[in-house]
Amino acid sequence: MSLPLKVTTKRQRPILDFDIENRPLTYAGKDFTFGEVTAIAASFGPYEDMHCWLLGVDDPVVMLKEFTEFYNQAYMVTGHYIRKHDLPIINGAMLEYGLAPLGAKLTCDTYLDLVKIQGVSKSQENLSSMLGIEASKVGMSQMSWRSANRLEPGGLRKTEARVTGDVRQHQALRVKLIEQGMLTPPRVWSPRRAAS
Repeated sequence: MSLPLKVTTKRQRPILDFDIENRPLTYAGKDFTFGEVTAIAASFGPYEDMHCWLLGVDDPVVMLKEFTEFYNQAYMVTGHYIRKHDLPIINGAMLEYGLAPLGAKLTCDTYLDLVKIQGVSKSQENLSSMLGIEASKVGMSQMSWRSANRLEPGGLRKTEARVTGDVRQHQALRVKLIEQGMLTPPRVWSPRRAAS
């Protein structure tokens, strides 16, 4: 299902921009790992409050339930590669903790909904840099990731800065891509069918 693409205003139904961070938790052969959600950040707009939940600070069930409340309020959710990464990983956590899955939702995925391009990276960081977006991605060294994945206080601070920074950068990126006509119409994501 596709709907016309447009930037919403505060008077229209809310759009939730979100991002997650996750850590490898178990191995499934070779180098494939199953992940665990370590952080979720979400905001209803670039000038709206940012909400962030961190594993190691927040109870995982509370984190998932509170995020779901935001998700259910939204007319549409948006992020970078959310239909094949963030949303399925969150639903995996919902299953593990005995919670109902996220429901179907209209999505704008700035990776999967980008018009066909070649010769440039489709990463959020690269697209934002290319389009002159001032909000930068918070870099993480290997040692920073180790500290973050061990849920150490310093690592958690970096995780929070990264996940919330990604949401703010993404909010600006999405607006710029829409202005330039670089996104195809939003699509409904459903946990009951393959993501596209």
